[in-house]
Amino acid sequence: MPWPDDITLSGDHVTLEPLRPDHLGGMRVAAGEGGLHQLWYTTIPDAEGMEAEIDRRLALRKAGAMMPFAVLDPAGRAVGMTTYMNIDASLPRLEIGSTWISRAAQRGPLNTEAKFLLLRHAFETLDCVAVEFRTHILNQQSRRAIERLGAKQDGILRNHMRMDNGTLRDTVVYSILNTEWPMISAHLRWEMQRPRV
Repeated sequence: MPWPDDITLSGDHVTLEPLRPDHLGGMRVAAGEGGLHQLWYTTIPDAEGMEAEIDRRLALRKAGAMMPFAVLDPAGRAVGMTTYMNIDASLPRLEIGSTWISRAAQRGPLNTEAKFLLLRHAFETLDCVAVEFRTHILNQQSRRAIERLGAKQDGILRNHMRMDNGTLRDTVVYSILNTEWPMISAHLRWEMQRPRV
């Protein structure tokens, strides 16, 4: 069985459960909201490509390279995907990435709590020494979200990968270390509990 073991992580605003083929219908609806697949600087499947994306992620899971999750809202509707990826069980260390969330679920507590649950599991259960995040240098929304978590920028991988449109992506790399987790955990708990005005 690939590391880490399958697990469902639940909070007040989100549930992250292992991705399954039967999430397809909900994922197609979520992907269709707001034209997310049209963002040129990220790779989000459209409704027609969703089955292939689920199959791709599940194949990577079987190979031990990824642990994909379905992101569910409090009503149990699929609103996106996220993963543990670039897994190095020997350290251990991993990346939280390949994340997308429907427009309707953005800018609320769902994504913050999802990241909190993934980080807490990585640091407190899997004993990771570091958790990494990567994003396109021009994806300002993603960069701001990662920085709001308290992750620090490690550097930029220039011409790191080729995008579907043929352009070369500069990838910004961020990380949180295990020694930083107590501070980050307190910060994220406050972010989730503070009054919204």
